[in-house]
Amino acid sequence: MLEQEILLSSQRGLHLRPAGRLCELAMRYRCRSQMVIGDKSFNLKSVLSVLSAQVAAEREILLQCDGADEREAMEALSKFLTEDMDSGESGD
Repeated sequence: MLEQEILLSSQRGLHLRPAGRLCELAMRYRCRSQMVIGDKSFNLKSVLSVLSAQVAAEREILLQCDGADEREAMEALSKFLTEDMDSGESGD
């Protein structure tokens, strides 16, 4: 299992649109992927799970990937959460 502490790049938090994009990205990989905040873990392949985390802007989370393609998943998911989350956002 790979783990990485990351700081979300978004100024708006992890709301519906980026949560959906995050789940779509996580579903491209076979490995289990989740984020851990405090003592709770949230499945990155479930929009409802991700939204239930209520991740605020610039929040630090622990990203975990476990499985056959964990390295590729970790790279893609951490890049999305730290660099690409607000790309394509209209700012409304």
